[in-house]
Amino acid sequence: MLSSLLKPAIAMTVALAFAAPAQALESALSLKDIYASTVVQQVQPPPEDLQFYIEQMATALSSNSITSLPSQYILLVDRNPKVQVAMLFWLDQEGQYQFIGASPVSTGRSPGFEHFETPTGVYAHSLANLDYRAEGSKNSKGIRGYGIKGRRVFDFGWQKAKKGWGDKIIADMRLQMHATDPGVLESRLGTVQSKGCVRIPGTLNFLLDRYSVLDADYMQGLAEGKKFWVLDKNREDNPWAGRYMVIIDSGKEQKPEWAAYTPPPPAPRKVVKPA
Repeated sequence: MLSSLLKPAIAMTVALAFAAPAQALESALSLKDIYASTVVQQVQPPPEDLQFYIEQMATALSSNSITSLPSQYILLVDRNPKVQVAMLFWLDQEGQYQFIGASPVSTGRSPGFEHFETPTGVYAHSLANLDYRAEGSKNSKGIRGYGIKGRRVFDFGWQKAKKGWGDKIIADMRLQMHATDPGVLESRLGTVQSKGCVRIPGTLNFLLDRYSVLDADYMQGLAEGKKFWVLDKNREDNPWAGRYMVIIDSGKEQKPEWAAYTPPPPAPRKVVKPA
């Protein structure tokens, strides 16, 4: 399990940073098994599509002058209405990407009043915009917009995005990645639904949170003696923690078969006969 490989954080980070490539790969890919066994909503992109997305991600990073990265996890989101998928990769020091897992998401539904088109680009998960946790409260429509109580809201700060209403100009939007209502909206993942944020499955939210997948800056802060109430007290500090969410639009005109997530049928209810 990842826990046996990832603790304690600082000592392991130093050790694994200089580990042999095979050892580093084994450590990083342990998250792949955890993803497969714990994230409920998953899709399986074929190798040719994965290669396409790797090339798109590498181009986006390079275009933002982000090169020669140390080994780390990176999250890619395809906002294309026909796709709506997030993919998690591990990048090694040689610049090779390893696929960890993929899940359906929902990005901005535009046009729509007070809705934005989710912007494309490379977004750092930094300490400039500290995360917080869902209260689990319902809005006037009975919806828990951030999911159940305790789900983490990953905050990527104010970003420029196209409005989906009125003059449709570029304006400021708070870009976040978060869970959504498990009883109403989670079943709609894989289609555009949000006001501009990236909605993800609750189980993926848990994985990113528990295993510090995008918490490189938070881990650095801890090493410097800072404290963050938002971090999971039971987290697995991760030597391969990354900081980037890359959002692209693949331009696909038809929904790929692999991106069509079908929720499993509900478990049969037990009928208790009266005594």
